[in-house]
Amino acid sequence: MRPIHSNELAALKTNIYNYIQNKVQQGTKMIAALIDPDKNDERSLSRILPYCEEAKIDFLFIGGSLLVRDRLEFTLDFIKNHSNLPCILFPGSVMQISSKADAILFLSLISGRNPELLIGNHVIAAPYIYEAGLETISTGYMLIHCGNYTTAHYMSGCMPIPSNKYEIAAMTALAGQMLGMKLIYMDGGSGAAHPIEPGMIATVRKIIQIPIVVGGGIRTETQAKQAFEAGADVIVVGNALESSPELLIDLGKLKRSYSSNPVN
Repeated sequence: MRPIHSNELAALKTNIYNYIQNKVQQGTKMIAALIDPDKNDERSLSRILPYCEEAKIDFLFIGGSLLVRDRLEFTLDFIKNHSNLPCILFPGSVMQISSKADAILFLSLISGRNPELLIGNHVIAAPYIYEAGLETISTGYMLIHCGNYTTAHYMSGCMPIPSNKYEIAAMTALAGQMLGMKLIYMDGGSGAAHPIEPGMIATVRKIIQIPIVVGGGIRTETQAKQAFEAGADVIVVGNALESSPELLIDLGKLKRSYSSNPVN
Protein backbone atom coordinates (compact mmCIF):
# COMPACT_ATOMS: atom_id res chain seq x y z
CA MET A 1 0.00 0.00 0.00
CA ARG A 2 1.26 3.47 -0.84
CA PRO A 3 2.05 5.75 2.11
CA ILE A 4 -0.59 8.36 2.90
CA HIS A 5 0.49 11.67 1.41
CA SER A 6 -0.32 13.85 4.45
CA ASN A 7 -1.37 13.51 8.05
CA GLU A 8 -4.49 15.46 7.17
CA LEU A 9 -5.82 12.60 5.08
CA ALA A 10 -5.71 10.24 8.05
CA ALA A 11 -8.53 12.21 9.66
CA LEU A 12 -10.23 12.88 6.35
CA LYS A 13 -11.81 9.45 6.03
CA THR A 14 -13.58 9.82 9.38
CA ASN A 15 -15.49 12.95 8.31
CA ILE A 16 -15.09 13.97 4.71
CA TYR A 17 -17.62 16.78 4.83
CA ASN A 18 -15.82 18.44 7.76
CA TYR A 19 -12.62 18.22 5.73
CA ILE A 20 -14.34 20.01 2.83
CA GLN A 21 -15.73 22.70 5.13
CA ASN A 22 -12.34 23.29 6.73
CA LYS A 23 -10.67 23.63 3.34
CA VAL A 24 -13.31 26.10 2.19
CA GLN A 25 -12.86 28.19 5.32
CA GLN A 26 -9.10 28.25 4.69
CA GLY A 27 -9.63 29.33 1.08
CA THR A 28 -7.95 26.15 -0.12
CA LYS A 29 -9.15 24.47 -3.32
CA MET A 30 -9.71 20.72 -3.79
CA ILE A 31 -9.48 18.23 -6.64
CA ALA A 32 -11.34 14.98 -7.21
CA ALA A 33 -10.59 12.40 -9.89
CA LEU A 34 -13.69 10.70 -11.26
CA ILE A 35 -13.21 6.97 -11.78
CA ASP A 36 -15.88 5.26 -13.88
CA PRO A 37 -15.76 1.49 -13.19
CA ASP A 38 -17.07 0.82 -16.71
CA LYS A 39 -14.15 2.64 -18.32
CA ASN A 40 -11.30 1.47 -16.10
CA ASP A 41 -9.66 -1.89 -15.57
CA GLU A 42 -6.58 -3.00 -13.64
CA ARG A 43 -4.24 -1.62 -16.29
CA SER A 44 -5.78 1.84 -16.51
CA LEU A 45 -6.18 2.15 -12.74
CA SER A 46 -2.53 1.21 -12.31
CA ARG A 47 -1.67 4.07 -14.64
CA ILE A 48 -3.97 6.70 -13.10
CA LEU A 49 -3.56 6.10 -9.36
CA PRO A 50 0.16 6.99 -9.13
CA TYR A 51 -0.62 10.37 -10.69
CA CYS A 52 -3.43 10.87 -8.18
CA GLU A 53 -1.01 10.19 -5.34
CA GLU A 54 1.81 12.32 -6.77
CA ALA A 55 -0.55 15.24 -7.38
CA LYS A 56 -1.88 14.91 -3.82
CA ILE A 57 -5.47 15.24 -4.91
CA ASP A 58 -8.16 15.14 -2.24
CA PHE A 59 -10.67 12.48 -3.31
CA LEU A 60 -11.58 9.79 -5.77
CA PHE A 61 -15.20 9.91 -6.95
CA ILE A 62 -16.33 6.43 -7.97
CA GLY A 63 -19.33 5.86 -10.24
CA GLY A 64 -20.99 6.63 -13.53
CA SER A 65 -24.34 7.33 -15.15
CA LEU A 66 -24.62 3.76 -16.40
CA LEU A 67 -22.57 0.79 -15.22
CA VAL A 68 -22.91 -1.92 -17.86
CA ARG A 69 -20.32 -4.15 -16.19
CA ASP A 70 -20.49 -5.09 -12.53
CA ARG A 71 -17.06 -3.66 -11.65
CA LEU A 72 -17.84 -1.35 -8.74
CA GLU A 73 -16.61 -3.75 -6.05
CA PHE A 74 -13.53 -4.67 -8.07
CA THR A 75 -12.69 -0.99 -8.60
CA LEU A 76 -13.01 -0.19 -4.90
CA ASP A 77 -10.96 -3.24 -3.91
CA PHE A 78 -8.20 -2.34 -6.35
CA ILE A 79 -8.05 1.27 -5.21
CA LYS A 80 -8.01 0.32 -1.53
CA ASN A 81 -5.09 -2.04 -2.19
CA HIS A 82 -3.07 0.55 -4.08
CA SER A 83 -3.98 3.92 -2.59
CA ASN A 84 -4.98 5.66 0.62
CA LEU A 85 -7.08 8.28 -1.12
CA PRO A 86 -10.67 8.52 0.16
CA CYS A 87 -13.25 6.91 -2.13
CA ILE A 88 -16.55 8.77 -2.43
CA LEU A 89 -19.39 7.13 -4.30
CA PHE A 90 -20.85 9.26 -7.11
CA PRO A 91 -23.82 7.01 -7.83
CA GLY A 92 -25.73 6.97 -11.08
CA SER A 93 -28.31 4.57 -9.65
CA VAL A 94 -29.39 2.85 -6.43
CA MET A 95 -27.27 -0.12 -7.51
CA GLN A 96 -24.05 1.83 -6.97
CA ILE A 97 -23.72 1.42 -3.20
CA SER A 98 -20.87 -0.31 -1.40
CA SER A 99 -19.66 -0.43 2.20
CA LYS A 100 -16.09 -0.44 0.84
CA ALA A 101 -16.33 3.28 0.05
CA ASP A 102 -15.65 6.02 2.59
CA ALA A 103 -18.67 8.19 1.80
CA ILE A 104 -21.45 8.72 -0.71
CA LEU A 105 -22.76 11.81 -2.44
CA PHE A 106 -26.50 11.53 -1.82
CA LEU A 107 -27.44 13.21 -5.09
CA SER A 108 -30.77 14.93 -5.60
CA LEU A 109 -31.16 16.14 -9.19
CA ILE A 110 -32.51 19.57 -8.33
CA SER A 111 -32.09 20.91 -11.87
CA GLY A 112 -34.60 18.36 -13.18
CA ARG A 113 -38.22 17.51 -12.57
CA ASN A 114 -37.95 13.72 -12.37
CA PRO A 115 -39.43 12.81 -8.95
CA GLU A 116 -37.48 9.55 -8.82
CA LEU A 117 -34.21 11.48 -8.93
CA LEU A 118 -35.42 14.11 -6.48
CA ILE A 119 -36.53 11.68 -3.73
CA GLY A 120 -37.90 8.38 -5.09
CA ASN A 121 -34.64 6.49 -5.53
CA HIS A 122 -33.35 7.93 -2.28
CA VAL A 123 -36.04 6.14 -0.29
CA ILE A 124 -34.99 2.85 -1.90
CA ALA A 125 -31.28 3.51 -1.33
CA ALA A 126 -31.53 4.83 2.24
CA PRO A 127 -31.64 1.49 4.11
CA TYR A 128 -28.71 0.11 2.09
CA ILE A 129 -26.63 3.22 2.76
CA TYR A 130 -27.58 3.04 6.44
CA GLU A 131 -26.54 -0.61 6.70
CA ALA A 132 -23.29 0.13 4.84
CA GLY A 133 -22.44 2.77 7.45
CA LEU A 134 -21.44 5.30 4.81
CA GLU A 135 -20.98 8.97 5.56
CA THR A 136 -23.79 10.56 3.56
CA ILE A 137 -23.28 13.98 1.98
CA SER A 138 -26.54 15.53 0.81
CA THR A 139 -25.78 17.03 -2.60
CA GLY A 140 -27.86 19.25 -4.85
CA TYR A 141 -26.94 17.96 -8.29
CA MET A 142 -27.33 20.30 -11.27
CA LEU A 143 -26.87 19.24 -14.88
CA ILE A 144 -25.64 22.04 -17.13
CA HIS A 145 -25.70 21.89 -20.92
CA CYS A 146 -22.10 22.19 -22.13
CA GLY A 147 -22.31 21.61 -25.86
CA ASN A 148 -23.24 17.92 -25.92
CA TYR A 149 -26.12 15.89 -24.54
CA THR A 150 -24.43 13.40 -22.27
CA THR A 151 -25.23 10.01 -20.80
CA ALA A 152 -26.32 11.73 -17.58
CA HIS A 153 -28.83 13.85 -19.50
CA TYR A 154 -30.26 10.82 -21.29
CA MET A 155 -30.41 8.53 -18.26
CA SER A 156 -32.01 11.17 -16.05
CA GLY A 157 -34.69 12.04 -18.59
CA CYS A 158 -34.18 15.70 -17.65
CA MET A 159 -33.29 18.76 -19.67
CA PRO A 160 -30.04 20.36 -18.47
CA ILE A 161 -29.90 24.03 -17.53
CA PRO A 162 -28.84 26.04 -20.62
CA SER A 163 -25.24 27.21 -20.37
CA ASN A 164 -26.16 30.89 -20.67
CA LYS A 165 -28.98 30.90 -18.09
CA TYR A 166 -26.91 31.98 -15.12
CA GLU A 167 -29.86 33.15 -13.03
CA ILE A 168 -31.69 29.83 -13.38
CA ALA A 169 -28.59 28.04 -12.13
CA ALA A 170 -28.22 30.47 -9.23
CA MET A 171 -31.86 30.18 -8.11
CA THR A 172 -31.72 26.39 -8.42
CA ALA A 173 -28.62 26.25 -6.25
CA LEU A 174 -30.19 28.65 -3.75
CA ALA A 175 -33.25 26.41 -3.51
CA GLY A 176 -30.96 23.45 -2.87
CA GLN A 177 -29.22 25.33 -0.07
CA MET A 178 -32.58 26.31 1.43
CA LEU A 179 -33.63 22.66 1.34
CA GLY A 180 -30.60 21.81 3.48
CA MET A 181 -28.22 20.44 0.87
CA LYS A 182 -24.58 20.35 2.06
CA LEU A 183 -23.02 20.68 -1.40
CA ILE A 184 -23.97 21.97 -4.81
CA TYR A 185 -22.54 19.91 -7.67
CA MET A 186 -22.63 21.65 -11.06
CA ASP A 187 -21.92 19.07 -13.76
CA GLY A 188 -21.53 19.38 -17.49
CA GLY A 189 -21.61 15.59 -17.67
CA SER A 190 -19.19 13.02 -19.03
CA GLY A 191 -18.20 13.95 -22.56
CA ALA A 192 -19.10 17.63 -22.21
CA ALA A 193 -17.76 19.64 -25.15
CA HIS A 194 -16.59 22.46 -22.88
CA PRO A 195 -16.56 23.27 -19.17
CA ILE A 196 -19.31 25.17 -17.35
CA GLU A 197 -19.03 28.88 -18.04
CA PRO A 198 -17.06 30.69 -15.31
CA GLY A 199 -19.77 33.37 -15.31
CA MET A 200 -22.36 30.80 -14.28
CA ILE A 201 -20.15 29.47 -11.48
CA ALA A 202 -19.53 33.04 -10.27
CA THR A 203 -23.26 33.85 -10.30
CA VAL A 204 -24.00 30.77 -8.19
CA ARG A 205 -21.08 31.54 -5.86
CA LYS A 206 -22.42 35.03 -5.12
CA ILE A 207 -25.71 33.74 -3.78
CA ILE A 208 -24.93 30.54 -1.86
CA GLN A 209 -22.68 29.81 1.09
CA ILE A 210 -22.27 26.03 0.84
CA PRO A 211 -19.36 24.44 -1.07
CA ILE A 212 -19.54 24.18 -4.85
CA VAL A 213 -18.28 21.18 -6.82
CA VAL A 214 -17.76 21.66 -10.57
CA GLY A 215 -17.17 18.92 -13.12
CA GLY A 216 -17.50 18.11 -16.80
CA GLY A 217 -15.31 19.22 -19.69
CA ILE A 218 -12.27 20.28 -17.65
CA ARG A 219 -9.26 19.20 -19.71
CA THR A 220 -6.60 21.84 -19.06
CA GLU A 221 -4.97 23.68 -16.17
CA THR A 222 -6.35 26.96 -17.54
CA GLN A 223 -9.91 25.64 -17.45
CA ALA A 224 -9.41 24.40 -13.91
CA LYS A 225 -8.04 27.78 -12.83
CA GLN A 226 -11.00 29.57 -14.40
CA ALA A 227 -13.40 27.36 -12.43
CA PHE A 228 -11.48 27.94 -9.19
CA GLU A 229 -11.30 31.69 -9.73
CA ALA A 230 -15.03 31.83 -10.46
CA GLY A 231 -15.82 30.21 -7.11
CA ALA A 232 -15.56 26.43 -7.40
CA ASP A 233 -14.28 24.80 -4.22
CA VAL A 234 -13.78 21.35 -5.76
CA ILE A 235 -13.12 20.55 -9.40
CA VAL A 236 -13.71 17.08 -10.79
CA VAL A 237 -11.66 15.66 -13.66
CA GLY A 238 -12.81 12.48 -15.38
CA ASN A 239 -12.59 11.83 -19.12
CA ALA A 240 -9.32 13.74 -19.49
CA LEU A 241 -7.57 11.22 -17.23
CA GLU A 242 -8.18 8.39 -19.68
CA SER A 243 -5.76 9.91 -22.19
CA SER A 244 -3.74 12.35 -20.06
CA PRO A 245 -3.52 11.34 -16.39
CA GLU A 246 -0.39 13.49 -16.10
CA LEU A 247 -2.75 16.50 -16.18
CA LEU A 248 -3.24 15.83 -12.47
CA ILE A 249 0.34 16.90 -11.72
CA ASP A 250 -0.32 20.38 -13.09
CA LEU A 251 -3.67 20.54 -11.32
CA GLY A 252 -2.05 19.50 -8.05
CA LYS A 253 0.41 22.39 -8.33
CA LEU A 254 -2.48 24.73 -9.14
CA LYS A 255 -4.40 23.53 -6.09
CA ARG A 256 -1.43 24.10 -3.81
CA SER A 257 -1.02 27.65 -5.10
CA TYR A 258 -4.23 28.48 -3.22
CA SER A 259 -2.96 27.03 0.04
CA SER A 260 -1.15 28.88 2.82
CA ASN A 261 0.59 25.55 3.55
CA PRO A 262 1.66 24.31 0.08
CA VAL A 263 3.23 21.06 1.35
CA ASN A 264 -0.25 19.62 2.08
